[in-house]
Amino acid sequence: MRANLLKQKIARNEKVFGMFVSTPHPTMVELLGYAEFDFVIIDHEHASSSKEMIENMIRAAEVTGTTPLVRLAEVNRQDILKVLDAGAAGIVIANVKTKEEVERAAQHTFYHPKGMRSLNSGRPGQFGKHSLTEYIETANEELMLVPMIESIEGIEQRDAIVSCSPIDFVLEGTADLSQSLHVPWQLNHPEVEEHVEQLFESTKRANIPYAIVSRNEAQHQQWSEKGVSIFVLGDERGNAFRAYQAKLNHYRSLARRKSDE
Repeated sequence: MRANLLKQKIARNEKVFGMFVSTPHPTMVELLGYAEFDFVIIDHEHASSSKEMIENMIRAAEVTGTTPLVRLAEVNRQDILKVLDAGAAGIVIANVKTKEEVERAAQHTFYHPKGMRSLNSGRPGQFGKHSLTEYIETANEELMLVPMIESIEGIEQRDAIVSCSPIDFVLEGTADLSQSLHVPWQLNHPEVEEHVEQLFESTKRANIPYAIVSRNEAQHQQWSEKGVSIFVLGDERGNAFRAYQAKLNHYRSLARRKSDE
């Protein structure tokens, strides 16, 4: 199995940058990889990617040296098994609300003694090129498990959730959390900020890295100053749309100025 470069960087407390990939095509992953993002989170919660497409998106990440994680909507044995057998370096579980969800995810992610994932080397084990027992040991060391906490229920259970030893880092889900608190998309609402801060403090006490979605420069700098070093720079569709729109508006304004002369 490939060495997990993201895991190594986090262990060295390096600042790492990733992005959600929702467009179901390997070219988007390849583009981000060559742009030198440290990791991508291939979305299988909101996006319509097939398992075959996810495998090809993982291949694109491997080619470019970026670490491929896959976001899943829930703890489902078949989904976890298939994306890991396809070569994902780890899974992100959306909307985790209980410690039991993390424990079940760990059972499906890792092999004995950390879990009970069904045995099959497949792509990650280079189709049996090496000893299966060696692959099992390596997989247990390299794979990552990341819960997203994005509801009031998850915040209330945060200390129990972060007590689970297989967690590599916790990713905040402020957007859905704001809706859970009945103030949808009011990300700077005092109640939302208070609950996000509570989650951060819980991860600090548990010595688990915390990851944020960088939504603007001020918010990004605020969390960086607090010691956060894992940043998700949004979704590739939204970033592309804003870049295209800004470029179009810029050249339209140039054309208008020219016509006014």
